[in-house]
Amino acid sequence: MMTTDTVGHRNHARSVVLLAAILAMAACATMRRNEAASTEELLAAAGFQMRPADTPERVAALASMPREKLIVRSKDGNVVYTYADPEKCHCLYVGGPKEYAALQQIRVQREIAAHDPEAVMEWPGWGPRLW
Repeated sequence: MMTTDTVGHRNHARSVVLLAAILAMAACATMRRNEAASTEELLAAAGFQMRPADTPERVAALASMPREKLIVRSKDGNVVYTYADPEKCHCLYVGGPKEYAALQQIRVQREIAAHDPEAVMEWPGWGPRLW
């Protein structure tokens, strides 16, 4: 036989678990937004061009693309990299091999800086300190 104490404890435990799940989902959504913002900053710094979804055709095309993922394609014999963000900026970032190489370089520099901030120090007249 269950007592009202046991029922109350179970309801409280369920409420705590539900609250924890809601908080975890909210935290994941916030992290995804922050990651998207950071990625878009990197793309812009690497020279990718932001193209707003400012026509019904572009909005429809943007909605059909994989979101927040760098995709490589071939268009008219050229390699094109795209990153679709239908949520935050309602735009598409577009670049070529030059911009992709710059993006990779920026990512490497950030990774190095995260592990050893002194490794990316600029020495006047000498450029970056690499040794």
